[in-house]
Amino acid sequence: MVDAHRTFVIVGGGLAGAKAAETLRAEGFTGRVILIGDERDHPYERPPLSKGFLTGKEERDSVFVHEPGWYAQADVELHLGQPAVSIDRAAKSVRLGDGAVVHYDKLLLATGAEPRRLDVPGTGLAGVHHLRRLAHADRLRGVLAALGRDNGHLVIAGAGWIGLEVAAAARGYGAEVTVVEPEATPLHQVIGPELGQVFAELHREHGVRFHFGARLTEITGQDGMVLAARTDDGEEHPAHEVLAAIGAAPRTALAEGAGLALADRAHGGGIAVDASLRTSDPDIYAAGDVAAAQHPLIGSRLRVEHWANALNGGPAAARAMLGQAVTYDRVPYFFSDQYDLGMEYSGWAPPGSYDQVVLRGDVGKREFIAFWLSGGRVLAGMNVNVWDVTEAVQQLIRSKARVDAQALGDPSVPLTELGG
Repeated sequence: MVDAHRTFVIVGGGLAGAKAAETLRAEGFTGRVILIGDERDHPYERPPLSKGFLTGKEERDSVFVHEPGWYAQADVELHLGQPAVSIDRAAKSVRLGDGAVVHYDKLLLATGAEPRRLDVPGTGLAGVHHLRRLAHADRLRGVLAALGRDNGHLVIAGAGWIGLEVAAAARGYGAEVTVVEPEATPLHQVIGPELGQVFAELHREHGVRFHFGARLTEITGQDGMVLAARTDDGEEHPAHEVLAAIGAAPRTALAEGAGLALADRAHGGGIAVDASLRTSDPDIYAAGDVAAAQHPLIGSRLRVEHWANALNGGPAAARAMLGQAVTYDRVPYFFSDQYDLGMEYSGWAPPGSYDQVVLRGDVGKREFIAFWLSGGRVLAGMNVNVWDVTEAVQQLIRSKARVDAQALGDPSVPLTELGG
């Protein structure tokens, strides 16, 4: 039986929101749980949208967090296809797009992020795409298959994780692919030029063309269809479709309208939360892509746009809403699959934060671990086609101990023996 005297509302129909709802019930909460999502689909996971589902290896139903019937069984009330448009903190209520008002005792904002848009002529053409939602992946999957059948050209703006994963998927269908990137290597802001070159070579071996040091300035077309993409160095690239993969921005409008504290751009923007994922309002929490949390391990405010953060942050916020003592200090983690390369990255090492990169294994065979160090301490590690080492890598990060760089780079020395 549901106790209607307490109501916890979750705004956001993604992984963080769904796992928060699941955790509330698992922890014994008997009040009302209301989940509001602006998409009509049930909550789903995003990694398959640029990986297994996009490549055709996974079916659409595999992306959902729970079976559709789970929500009714768990007494979780769904409001799907209906955006939350405002929060009245004094009245402790959320207004929906259809005018309905939902009252809350505790509120979780898991509103996620939205793709950044290209600000160039031609973005209104039918062949210009973004990839963030399941509807985007549904459409893009068909587009890539058609490009493969017709020997068509895809131009991708941005050589980040989404851009590279879509490039790999497109080549799998047989499409011609050109990636335009303003930096000198892929993933420059994440893993630096040395490791970025590994991914550049991987994609070139599979037929991807890169155009580095340039930005798209115009997408040309005729009768609403894309014909070419132009860059700021005067080049013109044939294109039948264009994907904008230039990053994502946290969806903070709801929080901003309610007067909640936001993080500054230097920390990735987002809703500012403490280590228990509580916002500046003691009855409102935030988790997932939109949350900029004070991270005890990293020692600064951090906003992480990755699957593991939603998977673990939603449950952490749910427990905090229940009054449990929560310190969210997970080591940031993400993974990627491209062709025959699989990788996992743990930690946080933005440009300028490290003074040494140590490689362990065979980079030429793409079977190695890369470590980013500062003052002899491991900030982050990326294992490429080397498995079952994530726990050991994360322990090195957590220990904050100085390590011997030579031993760290020696595969014969177990990682568990490093870090003191």
